[in-house]
Amino acid sequence: MRFRRKYKTPAVINHRVIALNLVDIVSCVVIFIGMWSVVEVPPKNAIMFVALQYNVTYTIDDSSEQFDFYDYGPKDIATISFYMLVAIKVHAVIQECILDKINRYLQLSKPEQSKFSESGQLALFYLFSFIWGASILNAEEFPMNLTSFWKDYPFSRMLFQEKLFYICQIAYWLHALPELYFQRVQKEDIPRQLCYICLYITHISGAYILNLQHLGLFLVVPHYLVEFIFHALRLFYFPDENMQKGFIIWALLFIMVRLLTLTLSVLTFGFGLARAENPGFSIADGNFNILPVRIGCLGAVCLTQAWMMWKFVNFQLKKWREHVKDQIPEKKPANPKKKRTKKEPGKGLERGQILTGHR
Repeated sequence: MRFRRKYKTPAVINHRVIALNLVDIVSCVVIFIGMWSVVEVPPKNAIMFVALQYNVTYTIDDSSEQFDFYDYGPKDIATISFYMLVAIKVHAVIQECILDKINRYLQLSKPEQSKFSESGQLALFYLFSFIWGASILNAEEFPMNLTSFWKDYPFSRMLFQEKLFYICQIAYWLHALPELYFQRVQKEDIPRQLCYICLYITHISGAYILNLQHLGLFLVVPHYLVEFIFHALRLFYFPDENMQKGFIIWALLFIMVRLLTLTLSVLTFGFGLARAENPGFSIADGNFNILPVRIGCLGAVCLTQAWMMWKFVNFQLKKWREHVKDQIPEKKPANPKKKRTKKEPGKGLERGQILTGHR
């Protein structure tokens, strides 16, 4: 009897199909949600995916001018999910239209292409977020007064731009998690990227939920500036390894931002909120001004800054050792003296015949 081989039918949905058609899938979902918000009357369920929720309008008695503020709640999860899909779409467009073409032009190796694409995506995001965050700080005019970080806490009311900024930040860093799978990041780079992605999600979400939006916004803007400078210099370093002078400026700014973050965190959690007029814990009012929360926030910030400085110092020491190693000239091994041998008459004759043409 002959045994027939059983052929496995290929799976209809696999990693390759999803990765190649990711942009189309996300585009269909975004279009569906947009059409749903237009068709549904009234758009109660679909609008929470697109528009910001928890709008509160205040009217001053002396004038008819109205001020719109925003709170946060469970419906923000739907909004964050929609903007996460938008971030995936924008990420794919930047990768295909800009970064892939530059990679083909520079002809980088696969590890360098992965790092170049990572720095290209992050440099654009950091630049956009820095400009947006700086414009919000300039509009609110509270950075000039340090007491604004803890005075009148809790800050349960946000402006439209401030809430949209936090929603987009959380959505972007959440979209970076599935991108590790779809972009086929190398296994040795996944722990490093996963570490800083989770740190961003934890700190930004913590500032948003604990009503520390002012402090979080003021700390993230200079941090994004330093990170933008680093990744921009890294983009120029790949085609030309001699472009290293700008990293000195980045190193100085990196240390200054770490000191600024620690100083403002200690002032806010150690002194400002500890002496606030309304300490207590109330989820309904958004008040989390109690000792365990303050210690937890300050400890998280200090540990993160210490970890970043430790990585920075190790990186600088590694570069310094490589530089010193390159400066030291390698000693050439001494050639053993060749012993002189007497010429044999037969061999000398043959060599002379070859040079003079005699046979």
